[in-house]
Amino acid sequence: MKKLIIGLACVAITPLVFAQTTTTTERTTTSAPATTTTTETTTYSAGTVTTYTPGKTIVVKSEEGPVSFALGTAARIVDGAGKIVTAPLRSGQHVRVYYTGPTEQRVVEHVVVED
Repeated sequence: MKKLIIGLACVAITPLVFAQTTTTTERTTTSAPATTTTTETTTYSAGTVTTYTPGKTIVVKSEEGPVSFALGTAARIVDGAGKIVTAPLRSGQHVRVYYTGPTEQRVVEHVVVED
């Protein structure tokens, strides 16, 4: 009887002795969303038109001398009231060219005809 109890005890303990233990580690990483702040200031150059090629370039003679601007498709030409000017600019017209970006990469926002 003693052998039977010891045998049953060994049979009952055997799965526990050879049991594989697994450890599951769960890792949760929380990070704040990346935030980039870009500040662009719009500046202008005022003067008279010396050369104008519709949709391409405008050269304005200002106090600093002639300044060339590339006109993109988004650039618009307006009068002092903000209405779109459909007539091409003429040499000698007084304008303000509003742009963003450094001198080498100026992007024209809009041109205001002051005449």
